[in-house]
Amino acid sequence: MVSEDRLKELVEIKNKQRAATKAEYWKQMTNPFRHATGEGGYLFDTGIQRWMAMEATGYNFFKPTPKNALGGVLFIVLPLALCMYKVKTDRDAREQKYRSGLIAYRDRYHKFI
Repeated sequence: MVSEDRLKELVEIKNKQRAATKAEYWKQMTNPFRHATGEGGYLFDTGIQRWMAMEATGYNFFKPTPKNALGGVLFIVLPLALCMYKVKTDRDAREQKYRSGLIAYRDRYHKFI
C-alpha cells in the first residue's frame, strides 16, 4: 500500500494537473481571437475526440470472449427466459383454475362480455 504522505503528495499533483488543465481550457475558451486560428466557434477537445473515435470504431476492435458470452447470457437471455417462464406458469395456473371452475366467469380478468 501507499503511505499517507505519498498519497497526499499524489493527490496534490493530480489537483495541480487538474487546475492547470482547467486554466488552459478557460484561457482558450475566452480567447476573443480564436477564430483567427482557423478553429471556428468550437474548442477542439482531445478527450472528446478520442471518445467519439472509440464509439465509432469500437465494433471493429471487439473480440468475443467467454466473459462477453457469459455477460450476454446473464444480462439478456436469462432475464428474458425467467420472465417468459413466470408469465407461462401464471397463465397456466390461471387457466387451470378457470377450467376446474374455481373462478366464475364474471370474476375472470380477461373476458369477452
